[in-house]
Amino acid sequence: MNQKATTLNKTKNYAPLAIAPARVLRGENCLANSAREIANLGNRPLIIGGDRTQGLIKAAIEPVLAAEKLVSDSAKYSPDCAETSLTRLKTAVEQHQADLVIGVGGGKALDTAKLLADRCRLPIVTIPTSGATCAAWTALSNIYSEAGAFQYDVTLNRCPDLLILDYGLVRTASQRTLVAGIGDAIAKWYEASVSSGNSTATLLISAVQQARILRDILFQKSAIALKDPNSDEWREVVDATVLLAGVIGGVGGADCRTVAAHAVHNGLTHLLEAHDVLHGEKVAYGILVQLRLEEMVQGNQLAVSARKQLLQFYREIGLPTTLEDLGLEKISLAQLRQVTAIATQPQSDIHRLPFAISPEQLAAAMVSTVTEIQTSNR
Repeated sequence: MNQKATTLNKTKNYAPLAIAPARVLRGENCLANSAREIANLGNRPLIIGGDRTQGLIKAAIEPVLAAEKLVSDSAKYSPDCAETSLTRLKTAVEQHQADLVIGVGGGKALDTAKLLADRCRLPIVTIPTSGATCAAWTALSNIYSEAGAFQYDVTLNRCPDLLILDYGLVRTASQRTLVAGIGDAIAKWYEASVSSGNSTATLLISAVQQARILRDILFQKSAIALKDPNSDEWREVVDATVLLAGVIGGVGGADCRTVAAHAVHNGLTHLLEAHDVLHGEKVAYGILVQLRLEEMVQGNQLAVSARKQLLQFYREIGLPTTLEDLGLEKISLAQLRQVTAIATQPQSDIHRLPFAISPEQLAAAMVSTVTEIQTSNR
């Protein structure tokens, strides 16, 4: 076999990476200066958002679109980022003859807008209105049932064409959303460092190290940021939760994303009682569960230290540490079994852990996230 053929065989299994949005605008009230950037992508935008964000964005975005004589319409993504919502929104695209989709809001609104644009082969602009997730950055959408239960995720062809991170808009969201975003973002280190295994791939190593840096930034600056939303630390933490967290998933790809923390989140979404718990709150709790599993099954002392550090950090900034903190203290044994069965099904990312996990082991970890007792599989 010649050298060229050998090289092709070595690289043919490399998955394409959608690393970053084509353009990012970032700053105080930068939406007001985005007219030309948006107009470069289309003339008839369809704006996708929820009840709160549609009202919030209307006064801010209408003058921007009018400056370039863009003809816009709007549609709501509710009841959720579900297939039924996407079918209805595709009709809205056709009726408006949209040549551009603008997603405004939190994770589910942005996931819906991204997937809609991907399926309609239209450009996509994302405008996050909170620091709760990195959905504005990524080439990934999560699909839920109409009742809000996680179904599956979809890898998109590319990251957004334009991301507008307007600190003024993000500042209108409740502090709880940024706290949840911190929980979602800090999970990057605990999951990526496991899912990447012992890989020697350059980009994967880079992504894992960025996840470590992200963790350290959040440890150092979150408490200060939450005390003053006008501080540099607040803006840096927003950058971390919305932008840097997205960079890590983009550079690392599917091998640098989710493990047990997000698997626990996915299982919890199937409980009606958990529907008012934010994505990042479930994920943050899921990190503690993952570390508890590493203690229980492997006797991993590094996981013990990491869990203790996180417990202190969570209590300082207000992230949940137990099922009780999530408002789930009254769930039944049958409900807990439902969650663990979903979280450990064959296609679950929990199986990226370097050891096998049973539903019973997961249930034990979920009810003992704050315990000081250390066990192993001796």
